Amino acid sequence: MMPYFRSQPPAPRLPEGFVLVMEDQPADAPAVNRFLQQCGAPVRSDNTIARALQASAWTVRLLRNDQLVGFVRVTSDQALNANLWNLAAKPGPNQGALFAVLVHRALQILRRDLPGCSLSISAPADALEALKQQGFLIDPNGIRAMGLSLS
Repeated sequence: MMPYFRSQPPAPRLPEGFVLVMEDQPADAPAVNRFLQQCGAPVRSDNTIARALQASAWTVRLLRNDQLVGFVRVTSDQALNANLWNLAAKPGPNQGALFAVLVHRALQILRRDLPGCSLSISAPADALEALKQQGFLIDPNGIRAMGLSLS
């Protein structure tokens, strides 16, 4: 999926009781790892997640009652390319809204700091509607993305 950066949809509303946190400091790897696994991500070691977080430019997190309920991390060469990784939101009635808030905030920062950069995203199927709402196009002009998991 590719975003069309010129179109900027309005900011989605953060559900009441949720807090948005953007940090360039690495997050708590064990807590992030547990959360990602609860959202269906593959089992990885806390060490692997810690290395990924340290290599990230920044993260956006959503909290409710000090509990992680949404997450995305960004890597970038700080010039031409940026990648959104580990997009996850707690399953439930607010999941779509949480995805939309996470993606919108990440795109706001990228538009400000790296306008015109190429963007890739690894996202679960549950996030597709929120991504479309934020301007992503599925397979524009027949472009297809591929991935390979090295196991």
